[in-house]
Amino acid sequence: MSSDVGSLVVEHHQGTSRGGRLLSAILPGLPQLLAGRWGVGSAALLTWVGLLWIVVARPSRVASALGGAWDEQLAVGTLVVGLSTAWLWSWRDVAAAHEVKRVGVSVWELAVRAFSKNRTAVAGLLVIVGLYVIALLTPLVAPYDPAFQGDLLRERYVSASAAHPLGTDQFARDVLSRLLYGARISLLIGFVAVSISVTIGTLLGAIAGFLGGIVDGVIMRFVDMVISFPRLVLLITIIALFEPSIFLITAVLGLTLWPGTARIVRGEVLSLREREFVQAATALGFSKTRIILRHLIPNALGPVIVAATLGIGNTIVLEAGLSFLGLGVQPPTPSWGTMVADGRNVLLNAWWLSTFPGLAIVFTVLSFNLVGDGLRDALDPRLRS
Repeated sequence: MSSDVGSLVVEHHQGTSRGGRLLSAILPGLPQLLAGRWGVGSAALLTWVGLLWIVVARPSRVASALGGAWDEQLAVGTLVVGLSTAWLWSWRDVAAAHEVKRVGVSVWELAVRAFSKNRTAVAGLLVIVGLYVIALLTPLVAPYDPAFQGDLLRERYVSASAAHPLGTDQFARDVLSRLLYGARISLLIGFVAVSISVTIGTLLGAIAGFLGGIVDGVIMRFVDMVISFPRLVLLITIIALFEPSIFLITAVLGLTLWPGTARIVRGEVLSLREREFVQAATALGFSKTRIILRHLIPNALGPVIVAATLGIGNTIVLEAGLSFLGLGVQPPTPSWGTMVADGRNVLLNAWWLSTFPGLAIVFTVLSFNLVGDGLRDALDPRLRS
């Protein structure tokens, strides 16, 4: 009798799994929505439908982008990867839901669970992911070329319309297209600059904290010296001495934002180097390089991730400020900061020129700050609820 019941249960689970896989193959995210998992289900479904709409609505642009410039090919690659990821994730998630759960979870899994319970942080993460996906897909979704100028007599300073959803600027250029292309510049500079600063700060902080003594003193005095310079004045001075470019701005921001990360990592390493696993690695004769790279830095990544998340928002604001002052990305390349600067003299007559890029900066930085706060709470066991 019990074997019959067990076989019925197994058959029921197998049938449910097959039905869920069929639904996920037809419409990714639908099985999750039917199971009451509204967050991940809606994210997968909206991603699939949105990317599929681009293929259906603009097949000629997608086809021409295959042999176009590198950014157009990157956009097509993003389209393919996004569709494949949404489909595979939904299918594998249905399969994993009917597998036997293993006992025990890692520290990172606990952090992911804690982060997923923070709705504001998850909302911020969805906004950030959406912004980066849209930035990568810009050549396929932007209505016009960002440098295309319409009829200056009739289309200059035109408010929102069907042809131009966010209006036009002083050169009859589409504001929506420039906003989308400007997102690529701002988000790219923020991500790359923070990656540079986090790499430098993590390595120097780990070396200073682990070796101590003279090495620690020299590195930290150098950190104090870099911090003592007014950052904005230093940035303006360096950029003013050379011709402004995206590469220069990214390099300067990355090479001036690392001291905060170095201090955070040094404090973590000072605590970690007294732990048993580090002392055991030292007793086993492991090299200092291996101990730093394979034992200390991985265990100090929690605060670094939080600092990097918050740093991207600050970097975007700094880049926008430099572009506003005319020392950032140079025209006609669009940037959110330059778009705000273009509309500062016509705020009353053409308010949309500065309003929409300004709102983009606000919501982007707010999203990064929400994610940073959520990661800080999730990665700190004392703050988990």
